[in-house]
Amino acid sequence: MAVFQSGLLVLTTPLASLAPRLAPILTSAARLVNDTLYVHLQPGMSLEGPAQPQSTPVQATFEVLDFITHLYAGADVHRHLDVRILLTNIRTKSTFLPPMPTSVQNLAHPPEVVLTDFQTLDGSQYNPVKQQLVRYATSCYSCCPRLASVLLYPDYGTGEVPVEPLDVPLPSTIRPASPVARSPKQPVRGYYRGAVGGTFDRLHNAHKVLLSVACVLAQEQLVVGVADKDLLKSKLLPELLQPYTERVEHLSEFLVDVKPSLTFDVIPLLDPYGPAGSDPSLEFLVVSEETYRGGMAVNRFRLENDLEELALYQIQLLKDLRHTENEEDKVSSSSFRQRMLGDLLRPPYERPELPPSLYVIGLTGISGSGKSSIAQRLKGLGAFIIDSDHLGHRAYAPGGPAYQPVVEAFGTDILHKDGIINRKVLGSRVFGNKKQLKILTDIMWPIIAKLAREEMDRAVTEGKHVCVIDAAMLLEAGWQNLVHEVWTVVIPETEAVRRIVERDGLSDAAAQSRLQSQMSGQQLVEQSHVVLSTLWEPHITQRQVEKAWALLQKRLPKTHQALN
Repeated sequence: MAVFQSGLLVLTTPLASLAPRLAPILTSAARLVNDTLYVHLQPGMSLEGPAQPQSTPVQATFEVLDFITHLYAGADVHRHLDVRILLTNIRTKSTFLPPMPTSVQNLAHPPEVVLTDFQTLDGSQYNPVKQQLVRYATSCYSCCPRLASVLLYPDYGTGEVPVEPLDVPLPSTIRPASPVARSPKQPVRGYYRGAVGGTFDRLHNAHKVLLSVACVLAQEQLVVGVADKDLLKSKLLPELLQPYTERVEHLSEFLVDVKPSLTFDVIPLLDPYGPAGSDPSLEFLVVSEETYRGGMAVNRFRLENDLEELALYQIQLLKDLRHTENEEDKVSSSSFRQRMLGDLLRPPYERPELPPSLYVIGLTGISGSGKSSIAQRLKGLGAFIIDSDHLGHRAYAPGGPAYQPVVEAFGTDILHKDGIINRKVLGSRVFGNKKQLKILTDIMWPIIAKLAREEMDRAVTEGKHVCVIDAAMLLEAGWQNLVHEVWTVVIPETEAVRRIVERDGLSDAAAQSRLQSQMSGQQLVEQSHVVLSTLWEPHITQRQVEKAWALLQKRLPKTHQALN
C-alpha cells in the first residue's frame, strides 16, 4: 500500500470504546503516514447512509481531555509521526462560544490520505463509505487534490463494535484548580484568556498535551511564553537547544493548525513569572506536575500585587517507556538532546586537498571538557591521533620551527637558563593582551597546521584511514580547512571550572578567566558536525563515542573505511 507524507485520521468510535483500541489504530495509521498525522474527533458519527455527515460540536469534558493525553502518549512510540489533534469542534461549557466555522480550515500540511476507524458491517473497504469519508474530510479541512481514503478496520483489530460503550474510564491526567472536583463526564469550563509556558524545544507530545489543554480552555486568546536567555542556562545541553526563532516557528504552526480561531500571543519568557504574574486579563494557567509549584508561586506573586489568582490546571507528565539509564523517565526535550550526542548534525566538508585515503576529524571543546579523554577513546577504536599541544611543544623546542621567531618577537627574557622557552613566562606576557596574543598566534598557528599535515602523511604511511586532530583552538585558528568534520565536546561551564581547579590547581577566578578567553561551547557547537559530552559516567561517554564512530563508518567513502 502507498505511504503518504501527511494524513487525516477521523475517529468515530465513542471515546470509552476507542481508548483500548487506540494503540493498534495508531500503529495502522503509522504504516501509511510518514510525517504529519492530523486527528479529528467525531465520536458517534456514521459514514453509512445517504446524507453527507456534518461536523458537530464535541462537548469538552475531562474524559475528552484525558483522551487527548492518552492519544498523544500512545503516539509517542511512533516517533516519526508529528501527531496533531484538531480542536476546532471541541467546545467548552461557556456562554461566549464563537459559532462553529462554516468554511474549510486550512492546514499547514494538507492531508494526502484520510483514514478512519469506522467499521463497515462486513469489514470491507466499502466504496460508498470511503466516498462519504472523503466528502466529510474535504468539507472540514484543506486536503490535497485526489485525496486517498482508507478504512483501517479490520487491520487494527477484529470483533464486533460494542453496542454500548465500554465502561472503562481513562486514567485521570488533568487536575483542575482545587477545590474543583472532576469526573470524566464533567464539562470543562471555558475562559476568555489564559497562559501556558515552556521551553518548547523540539516540540514533542508532552508539549502538545500542555498546549492542547490550554487551547481547549481558551476561547479568545492564549498567551504562550517561550523560555529564552537566562532561563535556558540551567537546561541540560543548552548548546543543542533550537534557537528561539525556530522554536517559535514550530510552536506557532502547531497552534494555528489545531485551533485557528484563537489569537496567539507568543512571547519570550525571560523570568519565572512572565506575563502570568502581571497580566490582569489572564484567567487560567496550564502547568505540568513539574511546574505546579511555579504556578503556585505565580499566584502568590499576583496576590501580592493585588491581582486575582489564576485557575491552575495541572497536566500529568507523559512517561517515556524507552528512556535509557542516564535519561529522564518522562517524555522530555532533555532526553531528545542527549540522543543527538554522536549524531551527524550537518553535512561534512569536502576536502579534496587532503590525502584521499584519509578522513580527518577536528576534535575541540572548552578547557576541562574532557576532549583528550575522548581522543584516547577514539584511538582505541582505530583512529590516528594528532595532539596539537604536543605539536606546540615540538615547535617551541630549541631548533623547532617556532623557537627563533618567538624569541625574536618576545625577547630572550622568556627563556630558561638552558635556553628552553619558559611557557609560563610567555603565557603571562600574552594573557589578557590581545595584541601580544595575536603576535604569538600568528607565529604558532601556521606552524602547528604545517606539522599537523606532516602527521597526516605519517598516518597514511601507517595505513590509518581516520585521523583526529585534538585541538582546543581548532576553530579560533581557522583549522576547519584541515578537517572533514568538527567534533565538539561540551560540558556546563560550572563543571569545567571545577575540573580546571582540580586538575591545574587554579583559583575559580583564574579558571573562569581561562574559559572567557576561549570560544564558548555554544559558539563551538554552531560550527560543529558532531557533539559529545563527558558529563556522565565513563561508560556513558564510551557509549557515545562508539555510537559516533559507528555512524562515521557508515558515511565514510569505502576508501576511508577504518579497520576496527
